[in-house]
Amino acid sequence: MDMLAALALQIEWGADEAIDVVPVDRMRAPVALAARVPPSMPQAAPAPAVGPVVRARDVAAAATSLESLCAAMAGFSECPLATTATNLVFGAGNPAAGLVLVGEAPGAEEDLAGVPFVGEAGKFLDRMFASIGLTRTDFWVTNLIPWRPPGNRPPADTEVQIGLAFLHRHLALLRPRLVVTLGTLPARCLTGREDGIRRLRGRWQTLSVEGLPAPVRLLPMLHPAYVQQTNGAKKEAWADLLALRRHLDSNGSGSD
Repeated sequence: MDMLAALALQIEWGADEAIDVVPVDRMRAPVALAARVPPSMPQAAPAPAVGPVVRARDVAAAATSLESLCAAMAGFSECPLATTATNLVFGAGNPAAGLVLVGEAPGAEEDLAGVPFVGEAGKFLDRMFASIGLTRTDFWVTNLIPWRPPGNRPPADTEVQIGLAFLHRHLALLRPRLVVTLGTLPARCLTGREDGIRRLRGRWQTLSVEGLPAPVRLLPMLHPAYVQQTNGAKKEAWADLLALRRHLDSNGSGSD
């Protein structure tokens, strides 16, 4: 094919002007354009992507009070649960008590009220702690996950890590002397152990959190919903409550 015939064929295919000496692969256009930048012109490095867990840690670290942490969490939209929940469930009780209870995640009633442990499990929790002389004026109660997972499904790993980032800052601001976890998930996240809750419960642990002046004691306990529904668990829960009461009597309530 001579040059005129080749040109006629190009025109027939729709090519009406020549813009480069070689064909351009449009699927690799960004690479081709970058190659044309003169070596003397520095190219800016792309900004690293910041994931939601890192963002949660940064947002939490910037909070200097419980009020500012609550506001920051209420404005945090990078966790999928924050967009499906009705309310942020932050915490309730006495923040100066020195004793903090940490549950797993809000249920339907907590989601509507924006307050942790107000459903049937919460009422049972109140009765459990009343049996050793404690009311919500004697402790602060919160959750590892501050938003209700849809249908009470198990939270995803990323959702757990976001919740843990906020919980660590929550604890640093509360400065408790004693932490009680309720259920498997908060016990595993705060102790770093993978044992089931029946093995973890009743065994005193040491918790270190950035921002706390010193490690604090941690007691894993069964979740009140599990205790309420499982007859065999009530004896274990009572033993843990008595251990907690003995610790408080020996070391003070934890309040300053």
